[in-house]
Amino acid sequence: MNRNTDVGLAILRIGVGGVFAAHGLQKLIVFGIPGLAGFMSRLGLPFPTLSALAVTAAELLGGLALVAGAFTRLAALPLAFSMLVAGLTAHLKGGFFLPSGVEYVLVLFLASVTVSLTGPGAFALDNLRRRPAKGVEARQWVDVA
Repeated sequence: MNRNTDVGLAILRIGVGGVFAAHGLQKLIVFGIPGLAGFMSRLGLPFPTLSALAVTAAELLGGLALVAGAFTRLAALPLAFSMLVAGLTAHLKGGFFLPSGVEYVLVLFLASVTVSLTGPGAFALDNLRRRPAKGVEARQWVDVA
């Protein structure tokens, strides 16, 4: 990849990860798992407490993983799934546009899928887990995509 692509992927990954981490933290602090489970129960989701734990963990931990570029492709998948479920269960009935529509979760879904398919780019912790090629200095970033 070229440097502009790597910088673009880093901006996308860090921005989207930050948004998810903030949402996960909000769910944990403001609503709490019992409050979120009650909301999910009203939406008709099965196992509302388990669903609340899963979505909070996915958004908070997955978002932080994207920001760091750690386990990026794997971390982006539950985030995409979370947005798919949110879009279908809570936002689709509100139409397309905000404030209650599906457009915001659709963008987060597409961004998560994109990050999962492309990988983190060169500026990510994922690249430190790979052994450098022979003759390459250990501190140099290595593209894993």
